[in-house]
Amino acid sequence: MSTAYPIIMQLSDWFELFRQFLYYSIVSISGPLVLIPEMRNFLVNQQHWLTDAQFSASIVLAQAAPGPNILFVALMGWNVGLNTGSVLAALGGGLLCMIGILLPSSLVVFITAGWVQRNSHLIAVRAFKQGMGPVVIALLIASGWTLATADTHAAHDWPLWLVTAITTVLVWRTKIPMLWLLAAGGVLGASGILTLA
Repeated sequence: MSTAYPIIMQLSDWFELFRQFLYYSIVSISGPLVLIPEMRNFLVNQQHWLTDAQFSASIVLAQAAPGPNILFVALMGWNVGLNTGSVLAALGGGLLCMIGILLPSSLVVFITAGWVQRNSHLIAVRAFKQGMGPVVIALLIASGWTLATADTHAAHDWPLWLVTAITTVLVWRTKIPMLWLLAAGGVLGASGILTLA
């Protein structure tokens, strides 16, 4: 469902955006990328503040850019604000989302890191760390699936799935730098080879 833009954001809407990213910060195990399906559900399906294309573009642009992979959160906030028709709101939206996603998790890490380090010999601490591996992998797969199927045509577009499979095998079995794979994907997309029908 698409929404006519620009959208109207009340003060309560900005607070809800901030509150939601505070929540994401607390529940994001291994980083915000694992929450992509949840973020999409909130921003695109529930609130209609972003389109599917804006949501996906926020993630793709941030992942292609140098720097931390959390930049996509700022781009989502930026796009929400930009959809109101104001650059000032875009700056505020990006700032709200970044503060929301960074503040709680940073405080938790600051408070607990010393304790975990001092108690790393405990079976419970080691078991917790070991048990989180499969959960994180499953959440990353769900995030990838959400991005791959966000566009209704993408689910039926075999060249995209072929490139995904080839890239997965190359990352797994070779030492080709990921930057080269990202560049190759960009070239394939820009050349029109991977253009959706």
